[in-house]
Amino acid sequence: MKLLFTSVLLAMASTAILAQDIQNNPGSNHGNKFEQLGTILNTPNEQRTASGAPGTKYWQQRADYNIKCELDEKTQKLTGSETITYYNNSPDPLTYIWLQLDENEHNNLRNAAYPTSSTAPRGGGSVQALDAFTTSDNHSADNGYGDIITKLTDVLGNKLKYTINKTMVRIELPETLKPGQQFVFNLDWNYKISDRLKFGGRGGYEYFPGDGNYLFTMTQWYPRLCVYSDFQGWQNHQFAGRGEFALTFGNFKVQITVPADHVVGGTGECINYAAVLNPERLARFQKARTSKVPVEVVTLAEAKKAETAPSPAKKTWVFQANNVRDFAWTSSRKFIWDAMGQDVSGKKVMCMSFYGKEAYGLYSKYSTRLVAHTVKTYSSFTFPYPYPVAQSVEASNGMEYPMICFNNGRTQKDGTYSEGTKNGMIGVIIHEVGHNFFPMIVNSDERQWTWMDEGLNSFVEYLTEELWDNTFPSKKGAAYTITDYMKLPKNELEPIMTNSENIVRFGPNAYTKPATALNILRETVMGRELFDYSFKEYAKRWAFKHPTPADFFRTMEDASGEDLDWFWRGWFYGTEACDIALDSVKVARADINGKPVAGRGFGGAGGFAPGNPNKVAPPAVNSFDDISKIKNRNDKSKPFQTDLDTATHDFYWKYDRGLVGVDTVKFAAMLKNMPPAGGIATDPLSSDEAAKYTGKYFYTLSFSNKGGLVMPVIVEFTFTDGTKMLDRIPAQIWRLNEKTASKFYVQDKEVASIKLDPLRETADIDESNNYWGKMPAPSKFAIFKQKTAAAGRGQSVGVNPMEVAK
Repeated sequence: MKLLFTSVLLAMASTAILAQDIQNNPGSNHGNKFEQLGTILNTPNEQRTASGAPGTKYWQQRADYNIKCELDEKTQKLTGSETITYYNNSPDPLTYIWLQLDENEHNNLRNAAYPTSSTAPRGGGSVQALDAFTTSDNHSADNGYGDIITKLTDVLGNKLKYTINKTMVRIELPETLKPGQQFVFNLDWNYKISDRLKFGGRGGYEYFPGDGNYLFTMTQWYPRLCVYSDFQGWQNHQFAGRGEFALTFGNFKVQITVPADHVVGGTGECINYAAVLNPERLARFQKARTSKVPVEVVTLAEAKKAETAPSPAKKTWVFQANNVRDFAWTSSRKFIWDAMGQDVSGKKVMCMSFYGKEAYGLYSKYSTRLVAHTVKTYSSFTFPYPYPVAQSVEASNGMEYPMICFNNGRTQKDGTYSEGTKNGMIGVIIHEVGHNFFPMIVNSDERQWTWMDEGLNSFVEYLTEELWDNTFPSKKGAAYTITDYMKLPKNELEPIMTNSENIVRFGPNAYTKPATALNILRETVMGRELFDYSFKEYAKRWAFKHPTPADFFRTMEDASGEDLDWFWRGWFYGTEACDIALDSVKVARADINGKPVAGRGFGGAGGFAPGNPNKVAPPAVNSFDDISKIKNRNDKSKPFQTDLDTATHDFYWKYDRGLVGVDTVKFAAMLKNMPPAGGIATDPLSSDEAAKYTGKYFYTLSFSNKGGLVMPVIVEFTFTDGTKMLDRIPAQIWRLNEKTASKFYVQDKEVASIKLDPLRETADIDESNNYWGKMPAPSKFAIFKQKTAAAGRGQSVGVNPMEVAK
């Protein structure tokens, strides 16, 4: 039977894929898309192994904070003092340390000053838009924003020398901090809180003129340690606003003094609820611990009443958070507060939401339930959520911190809302709560590699949205949502591995493309079982540690047994797109009872283009001396010798020129006299063996890789009886020739049509070349519905605009 298969392959002219040039030279079709990444990745060492796991000598630093701060609502000013204990767990002696002063982003003289091209301010000539522009102009006088350090001393009160460089401050240590030692110092500071809607950014306040109250979202609010790591040293790249954070794990105790009628939510657990809540609210909170539905700790009526009569008194809320990389908090008298407990691997997680009356119609129904669903679902794909609290705050924003995040989703004044507003709120809450896993726990460097948290998180968000509601219009993962981006001109694209501050199209590159890549890896390349095991292994290995891209890539391969370097190279290091074309289909059928059976269509040289099977096949050349009917393939003035010598015009000569199909030769007789591959004659096939293929249909499909990105080829056959068959060809079909490939099929039934990538799972940017045969035309309504759905999902961006603007 090996002889029979090889013979058919030869008869269908599909041997090209078996004998392709693999030399890596300028004249070859072969490139390096399947070469190993090699030195592109960090060299494995005792800190980070070749398997992608932390090594036996892995280390990371630690910073503990004891912070006291007070919010002055009338002047919108925050004043604080902190004691920081820094642990040098590295093998390196340190003579200085670096801290981040993120609030300097808002100062016109001390920000990172990374210029970009500018036009008229958004909002045209409005006063607000012009104010925002002029207050960031570094040619103006100091606008008064940013961190002001009033004291910096060691634990004994001795002043420390420091240098502020824009959004970073270097503290010179009085003595070298040796490995294993710790350094304790004190820092007092204050800053003017910015209007978040005016200045942008992640933190600040929002003023509500209708009721005269403020909602504060306090983020990047305290001077905090930079990361010192084995692979980079100090990560002290300036904070320019978009590239987010690299932070050190530690323990926090934070005391926050605010107006007495404010409700405060923060990272970690409040350890003095008994002091700041009245007995009725405290009882509601205790009830919420065991409730299966959200319980209002502060009701809508109470929040509305508080808005009308601000208290002049003060209260101090105390929070404790262990093994976190950051601390954020929120404060307002406008808040409704609800909560419920969620069991995760036998542990109770308090899921809570804080929101004003403007969001009550949505948040009271969905927010806390979404927090619980997200914590539970992400845990199933990674590791059990380890923290005691998870919180969602409505702040017309989208940003994440350990155990707390800020989201959007307000109703109309009458409490109604559109489905788009609802779905946007659902997506952003799942996304921001999901960030607890990436990067709050799997603590990658956001300033260097945005995709390691935004891309991975968007991918799991997509899975979580599907499990929330199978009709939810998820957008971060479906392959077709990234095609508009990937077909852009090359000068508008960068690899996923591009530094966060240098990405031109931030949403697609940092969120949607990596999420899509991972979804393709799970659904199309690896399969769910292999992918889910490997992805979970990465999450477990690097929980509460600092992974790099190499650690992720290596772990995914190490845990799955799959060589994925071709995938990382194409999707993460390249900008090529997937465009696989079905160039031609050659068709034949074995004769029945010695009578020829007409072929249905041809392709390739002298044949027919895919998608046009209804054209009439060219007439066979029955008179071998009729050279005028034979078109010279190179169109030269002088024909080849075989063109002139009719004795050489056998079946293969005519078939290669598209002049005949298999139907002009008795198939059984051909097989009987066909020698095996290599030309070594053996016993002829028996009539029984030949008869086995009588009546079968033979198809050779020729593909071309027009986009450059190597991907699996997914082929769907639709037979004339209406049944279908799907064949998934691994991407390795391109490994010896990255431009063209072919595959031969033996089918029991006649094929009516062939379609590549029928489920749109490879992000193919041009589906017009994916067809052969009669394809049913979609109705006008179906086309309209598809375009409407794509527009509603924002398929060219695939990221919540509130978060991109954060």
